[in-house]
Amino acid sequence: MSIYKHGLTVGIQRINGKFYLTMKAIGTLTHEDYEKITPMLESAIQGVSDPKIYAIIDCTELEGWELQAAWDDFKLGLKHGSEFIKIAIFGAKDWIKVGSKVASWFIHGEIKNFDSENEAFDWIKK
Repeated sequence: MSIYKHGLTVGIQRINGKFYLTMKAIGTLTHEDYEKITPMLESAIQGVSDPKIYAIIDCTELEGWELQAAWDDFKLGLKHGSEFIKIAIFGAKDWIKVGSKVASWFIHGEIKNFDSENEAFDWIKK
């Protein structure tokens, strides 16, 4: 019997008024995953005027989204897109790179794809 893992692991830190969000996506994301992550993100930025979010997303183990989860991701991007300054994505497959280009139409910050975690961290800190 094999165990199928999926979900999002999230870390949020606030340093000098800036939010650093680290996220690792595993398996095929579901609507239930977004029901858990969305309140965590919104709680972290609640009450902060003009939050600026720097995100690093690890997609090395991401396999995809269920349809409802893809819609949840889109809605989250629309609602908070103006708050993201930089989003660094690493370990992305070609279809994720295409998706990040589409996401850039709705998110005001810069989005870049990287092959390694070190490259992503170096860029996000600049």
